[in-house]
Amino acid sequence: MPIHMQSRVRRIAFDQARLERSASAILSDVGETSAELGILFVGDQRMRGLNRRYRGKDRTTDVLAFAMREACTPHTSHLMPDILGDVVISVPMATRQAIAARRSLDEELVWLLVHGILHLCGYDHERSEKEASRMHRRERMILRSIVGLP
Repeated sequence: MPIHMQSRVRRIAFDQARLERSASAILSDVGETSAELGILFVGDQRMRGLNRRYRGKDRTTDVLAFAMREACTPHTSHLMPDILGDVVISVPMATRQAIAARRSLDEELVWLLVHGILHLCGYDHERSEKEASRMHRRERMILRSIVGLP
């Protein structure tokens, strides 16, 4: 399961090795052990641009997920055989959320990574309240199993 991680954030330190291990554990937990995953850490300005461009929302957000399997057609699936997609996380937004929730930045980043990967797997909390509850339960199960978070 290749994981490609890149950070475009220099001012805020976080444990990239831990996040890569967490990403592997999350992929195993959701049954995607052979899937390829991209993870990009960005600042608020870049995240705002991505959110505006791809979701039409002119504000920053904490995490965006870009699923590759949804983009595949029968004619292109052989070109991207097992690419799950990309998760983009705003580190400044994660920092603010971690402070508000009284948890570490690394814990917040793991939570956002779980959230983003579940989006890549087809979960969508914006679809309905029932789907939001389903996604939230799955997030908690994964967090408990991989890092022991409550």
